[in-house]
Amino acid sequence: MDCKIAFFDLRNPSADDTKPLMLHELLFCPILTWACEELSVRGIQRFFVVCDEKWRTEVQAAVADYAGAALFTDADAALAAADGAVLMIPSPVLPVDVFSISPVYVADPYVLRAHLAAGKSLTSRPEGAENSVAFLPFRSAEELQRAMPLCRESIIARHIQKGVFVMDPAHTYIDPRCTIGEGTTILPGTILRGKTFIGSGCEIGPNTMIRDCTVGESTTVNASQLNESTVGSHTTVGPFAYVRPKCVIGDKCRVGDFVELKNSVLGNGTKVSHLTYVGDSDVGERVNFGCGTVTTNYDGHRKSRCTIGDDVFLGCNTNLIAPVTVGDGAYTAAGSTITEDVEADALAIARARQTNKPGWAARFRATWKKK
Repeated sequence: MDCKIAFFDLRNPSADDTKPLMLHELLFCPILTWACEELSVRGIQRFFVVCDEKWRTEVQAAVADYAGAALFTDADAALAAADGAVLMIPSPVLPVDVFSISPVYVADPYVLRAHLAAGKSLTSRPEGAENSVAFLPFRSAEELQRAMPLCRESIIARHIQKGVFVMDPAHTYIDPRCTIGEGTTILPGTILRGKTFIGSGCEIGPNTMIRDCTVGESTTVNASQLNESTVGSHTTVGPFAYVRPKCVIGDKCRVGDFVELKNSVLGNGTKVSHLTYVGDSDVGERVNFGCGTVTTNYDGHRKSRCTIGDDVFLGCNTNLIAPVTVGDGAYTAAGSTITEDVEADALAIARARQTNKPGWAARFRATWKKK
């Protein structure tokens, strides 16, 4: 029986206020979302979800990415809207194929409506229903927890089949919404969350967490955390880098150890090698950040942006007091605090002139010896 509609019944048969099990998360993803993702790959185009009004907002969030999703509070109304065979999922299931008795079946919507009219539950198969996907049923949060290793292994196995090398599957956690390109290596301790896309030929890990990010081809992310950002191709991140939301890192960039980025853009070829904070900044191409550089973007009341042109060289321990602009090709001297715009190709020096006082240290020590 050809089927393009999946029907989820999330109503609690015990009529209490407990959260529907299909809205629980496994590997950072609502199970309902994971099920829709899996079924869409198998040709399902529309998703009908029956739920109590209390959970409507959570259900909407879980199916927000599926144009064919529709919510109902009444099963008969949902079936009346179906214009073809229905894949019925009347109770909680995990979208992994197993050799077990599955509650999932396919039936005609008119037969299902008659089944309901006769006072029967959708969990009991009507006459003429066909077997379908053998998804794993579960009945409690405890059973869900116990099934987690199986689900994790199933997701990793699919990536391995597509040419991804996972060095240590037992210590790797991949959200079912993630996409990983062929030839990418995932090292131990890696956690990929949300709608993360990893390009081909990358090396991710060890001990790395990436959430809702896009990472280009042949990029390395080592012992770092990335959140809601985009990283280009042939770029290296880490170790011990922290990329906060709304960052765009270009191609052939270097984001090194103990570097934090927040709401910033780094142009192609820019290098931020170590011990640097870049926040609320627009950075051009081929910029070099010296060690200890800080964009001081917050004055205690408002946040302002820094603009840094192409081919800029920022000396070690430079402070850029936002809002400030550094023109193309400019240099800042090490230890400078820049409070005014720097024109293109200029050298900005903003530090006190050094003064040496001969013999001062010896006299100071002698003073303490007399006490």
